[in-house]
Amino acid sequence: MTELAHRTGAVNLGQGVPELDSPPALLAEVADAVLAGRNQYPPAVGVPALRAAVAAHARARYGLEYAPDGEVLVTTGATEALASACLGLTGPGDEIVTFDPCYDAYPAGARLSGATLVTVPLAIDGDGFVLDSDALRSAMTDRTRLLLLNSPHNPTGKVFTPDELERIAELCVERDLTVVTDEVYEHLVYDGARHVPIATLPGMRERTLMISSAGKTFNVTGWKVGWACGPAHLIAAANSVKQWLTYTSGAPYQEALAHALDAVEDWAAELRATLTTHRDMLATGLRAAGLSPYRADAGYFLQADIRPWGFTDGLRFCRELPGRAGVVAIPTSAFQQGVDTTPWLVRFSFCKREDSLTEAVARLSALAG
Repeated sequence: MTELAHRTGAVNLGQGVPELDSPPALLAEVADAVLAGRNQYPPAVGVPALRAAVAAHARARYGLEYAPDGEVLVTTGATEALASACLGLTGPGDEIVTFDPCYDAYPAGARLSGATLVTVPLAIDGDGFVLDSDALRSAMTDRTRLLLLNSPHNPTGKVFTPDELERIAELCVERDLTVVTDEVYEHLVYDGARHVPIATLPGMRERTLMISSAGKTFNVTGWKVGWACGPAHLIAAANSVKQWLTYTSGAPYQEALAHALDAVEDWAAELRATLTTHRDMLATGLRAAGLSPYRADAGYFLQADIRPWGFTDGLRFCRELPGRAGVVAIPTSAFQQGVDTTPWLVRFSFCKREDSLTEAVARLSALAG
């Protein structure tokens, strides 16, 4: 869809690549690190200062204690951490359970390990998405080894509630499952919604590998610096794979991010305010154009129901939209791994400049008119 945007000159609200600025001090510090010659291999498990900053962040924000040495691992983005976890913790014959729709790295990680990805559809309730506890229980078998939990969730913008997390945790303890969490949108939560890591719940820290990254928080998705926190045995399992993938990466980025993470709260508050405004602008524009957006409590994306325009196939809609309206979106079916019960959902991104969103909304409204 991004290639289609380039070919047609369409406004690209498909891919989740932010058009927003990064912290100037962070960019200056990276430039200084490069020019100072800090460009060689950093330690395989990550620069000590960044591992210490990640541990301090988990302690200050969530009350979770992790030892920088042995319980924190720096990776080449959250994607490598996810792949390393799947490869290090599962194998042929195992099953990984996750929620549908899901980020497309999850089925890839399962295939790489030889495991089977079992998906549990998120249910629609009003203008949002909710956990179906019965469906989750039914999906678990004696071959289930790992639950992959993404909250805040891509592509729906859902934040799992404390009650939902308690129900998930009860099942994981009952089944003695390992949990791998994708929390890359942890700082981008809106409207009073609250992100609660499942590792903070009783009985969960010792079975949870918590993954996040710098890309979404600081608008530096191209730097690919992520990390995992967890008990030493889970970190060791992930690192046993990670060391043979990239070994290590991003030395100057790691050093600069260590300082940025120490001061993340003020920056994140400003970014949330901007993204909330942009989300509301896009939602208002979609409604004015006759489409029906769902609530997004976090992240970069709005889901929209395209049936008011007479479409029931999101793929066809997204293929035709650039030519008809000069706007690119992504069909939610691209993130569906199980039976697609909502082929009429389409994902629009709002992590864009205000002028991009204004132009996209004007084009959609003109077509609707």
